Amino acid sequence: MTDTNRHSAPLPVGDVVPGDLPVPITVWPVAAPQPGETMSNEMGVRLVHNLTHPSDLIIDLADGPQLARAIIAAHRRSHLQAARQGGWGREAARLIVTGWPVDNIASPGEFFGCCHGSLVPGGCVAVLLPHGDVILPVDVVIAAKRAGLAYLQHIVAADRPRRRGQHAQLDIHTDVLILTRSAHQQQAGGGDA
Repeated sequence: MTDTNRHSAPLPVGDVVPGDLPVPITVWPVAAPQPGETMSNEMGVRLVHNLTHPSDLIIDLADGPQLARAIIAAHRRSHLQAARQGGWGREAARLIVTGWPVDNIASPGEFFGCCHGSLVPGGCVAVLLPHGDVILPVDVVIAAKRAGLAYLQHIVAADRPRRRGQHAQLDIHTDVLILTRSAHQQQAGGGDA
């Protein structure tokens, strides 16, 4: 006897924007940031090494010196903290790193529009959010998409990695949204969120 009932594949769950495929979710075992700072030293090192190459330009909008240290140690170039006050410069960057929300912006759409215009094709924006708010990452992704950036990856930063044979609970402290300016993209969609 043949089963005539056809079952469709399960729908993906997780970080899904309606109409888009799910993005990869990666767990990074890095320390939590200190109060008032965007990231730990380990997070800065991982972002710089995973998303850039030597001599690439990075725009640092993060609170604290951790990203600046990683940039210098990895022989990258940067518009360090001065980028907040004096603009982002004329040269396009490979990576922009920021905490959320960003100070001194009129809207998320305006901020991501500036990011889009300041990235080389294929460049990325890393937005670091405190873990816990399930709506905020969706709002950030929607604002970025309206400015012409694509949602590339979701990184979950946790204090304690899982060890083989143990059922340890991850202590998640930061969500990192990696957004990209496509190398094959037309002009940004525009609009504020």
